[in-house]
Amino acid sequence: MKIEAIEDQISIQAGRLLLRPVRPSDAGLFALYAGDVRVAEATHSIPHPLPPGAAEAFVTRAMKRGGAEDVWVMDGSESNLSEVLGVISLKRMDRAQSEIGYWVAPAFWNAGYASEAVRAIVEANPQKNATIFAQVFQDNPGSARVLTNCGFNYLGDAESFSVARNARVPTWTYSRRMG
Repeated sequence: MKIEAIEDQISIQAGRLLLRPVRPSDAGLFALYAGDVRVAEATHSIPHPLPPGAAEAFVTRAMKRGGAEDVWVMDGSESNLSEVLGVISLKRMDRAQSEIGYWVAPAFWNAGYASEAVRAIVEANPQKNATIFAQVFQDNPGSARVLTNCGFNYLGDAESFSVARNARVPTWTYSRRMG
């Protein structure tokens, strides 16, 4: 696995993908992909319909260093794929813990990209976490399989609010001890 520093956030080689920092030119593809109701409804925080300027605001937040979340683009351009296939992030928690989140554009579903990205983040452990948590909606078993295939263990059921659905949605919670 190749890791290099770019603009003080590391880039991580992840199989067919490069997990790289967000850049302003990503906003158009973010708007296209995150504007898809299937993507928005699989996340906690993406609204649907996606308001004008939301993708640009996300880029601005993601590029801000030293915040509570590190965001990487799943870039497939080195494998002759799209420059943006999806996004993966780690939100800092206390006690050397983070929560991982990710989405992949529907055109790239069921091709293993989320698994490659999650596996690479876990192996690189860029925030030096002791534990990484994850939460997926129960109507998204594909994301649950990604987590279990990457060594995450099921912790239990809960629920979380989805902005796109404007509702609380049942979730499964997972964790992975590092090191």
